[in-house]
Amino acid sequence: MSPLLIATVEAASHAAQPGIVEELQTQFGLQVHYVVIQAISFLIVMGVLYRFAIKPTITTMDERATKIESGLKYAEEMKTKLDATQAQSAEIVKEAQSKAGVIINEARDSAKDFLEKQTQEATLKANDIVTKAQQAIELERRKTIAEARDEIARLVVATTERVLAKKLSDEDRNVYNESAAKELNVL
Repeated sequence: MSPLLIATVEAASHAAQPGIVEELQTQFGLQVHYVVIQAISFLIVMGVLYRFAIKPTITTMDERATKIESGLKYAEEMKTKLDATQAQSAEIVKEAQSKAGVIINEARDSAKDFLEKQTQEATLKANDIVTKAQQAIELERRKTIAEARDEIARLVVATTERVLAKKLSDEDRNVYNESAAKELNVL
């Protein structure tokens, strides 16, 4: 039991005994009507304090506790949303990385194909240039040989005319030119 309750019970049992109250009043100088007035004043002060101080304070504390609880719930919800958003962001980054890898591989393959195509085209162009150069060389060689034959034939005719010391007719010249050309063809 509480000490206050025990003291109240003991005071009530002593009050039932006659003469004890009067003895206390004379010994301590207590007067009953002052004690009753003090008790009533105490109850009034206690009621005013409860109504205007304690009750609003308890209400404010309850409101703050409610706000804090709702704030914690909100923070927990935001944390959950943040975790979900971070997971979603990580998934998007993974997807973007895989797409980037595919694009890079496609670009490499495309560049490799383009390089092979360009190499083949360059090889064909180079072969065409080499073929045309060989044809031009062959044409130039034939032209040079033809010019050399004509020059040699002319020199043979001129030499023959000097050796023989006579002028050759056009027919003799043609015969010497043809025989010189035949000899050159053999070479």
